[in-house]
Amino acid sequence: MANGADTALDKVPGEPLPGALSGTRGSNQSGMRAHNERLVLSLVRQHGALAKSDIARMTGLSAQTTSVIMRALEQDGLLLRGEPVRGRIGQPSVPMSLAPDGAFFFGLKIGRRSADLSLVDFIGQVRGTRRRFYRYPTPDAVLDFLRNALPDLLALLPAALRERVSGLGVAMPFQLWNWVQFIGAPQDEMDAWRLRDIQAEIAAVAAMPVTIQNDATAACGAELVFGQGEKPKDFLYFYFGYFIGGGLVLNGQLFTGRTGNAAGVGPMLVPGPDGRMRRLLTVASLSVLAEAMEAAGEPSDGLWEKPDHWQVSQPVLDRWMDEAAEGLAAAALTASALMELGAVLIDGWMPEQVRTELTRRTHAAFHRLDLAGIEPPVIREGSVGANARSLGAAAIPLSQRYLLEQGTVLTEG
Repeated sequence: MANGADTALDKVPGEPLPGALSGTRGSNQSGMRAHNERLVLSLVRQHGALAKSDIARMTGLSAQTTSVIMRALEQDGLLLRGEPVRGRIGQPSVPMSLAPDGAFFFGLKIGRRSADLSLVDFIGQVRGTRRRFYRYPTPDAVLDFLRNALPDLLALLPAALRERVSGLGVAMPFQLWNWVQFIGAPQDEMDAWRLRDIQAEIAAVAAMPVTIQNDATAACGAELVFGQGEKPKDFLYFYFGYFIGGGLVLNGQLFTGRTGNAAGVGPMLVPGPDGRMRRLLTVASLSVLAEAMEAAGEPSDGLWEKPDHWQVSQPVLDRWMDEAAEGLAAAALTASALMELGAVLIDGWMPEQVRTELTRRTHAAFHRLDLAGIEPPVIREGSVGANARSLGAAAIPLSQRYLLEQGTVLTEG
């Protein structure tokens, strides 16, 4: 495996489709300007370009207040004025959309086999990514990567736009020191993650605010902020990385739990191929596929280096997809029995065609189970893809600074 290689990547995720607004009201009180600015930005992000008349109708804000807010956001460089729409009674309608250069964010994904740093603009376009591969992650390796990659990515922006970088989010597995037996890392080196204040050290290197989130939870956040298609208010999200991980959305909000590790689906007990109960991560993780490839005499390094193009024989891949799909189906059934989920989304570090087929097999496996008393959720693919963790990391500072909580602006599902 290449060690320390940086690869430039570019990806433009799609914008969310418009949906019907539910339960969003603004305020005309002067002290609520910041709230109402976030409200406007959240609506435009969710629905696409909107005129001030649309915003006033959706929020209950007066036309004058709406006009003042949208003018201020335009002056701040966060909204762009579109071409007037004519043909209606009265003044032409002028749609306003998010300005790509309005703000920028860094997203750092710390994985068990690689680290990615992405520079993301205000509409979710990835302006550039740098990647480093390693045998296992250590704080020093990640910090060294950040010191080199961050200035390189900043240089992609004109000097005038660099002051618009608004923060850095980090997506990483929690409690890395507890997984040494699975990744073959020395315990003393992995203990450094427990003993050091990695958030403070990253902030010192980056010289900007830093927030850390569980990696699969962050990937789920990317689906919320940047994902395509209508999403129900309640859904479970599976992300395939070295280990299977998950995220949970309840009432339109990312539910992180008491310690930030909610919906960590890996430890869920599911029936294995032999019928015995085992952890989901032992049947539905990329590490399981890698082990099967090595056992069949197939090198597995390409799984971590090229998520869009795997070199794996069909029998090995088929066997892994079947077992993973059975595990996902059992986990989805358990979750659906506890919560009335509208959907189960499947995404991960894998080629799109593999994700499509895995989703199809999971749907089939789910509907072979006893669903008496269960309202079956829709089982479909996620829409962000392999880079969901770094995009989700960038979405953390974006959401904290510019958006209302996801539960405030909802689409009906």
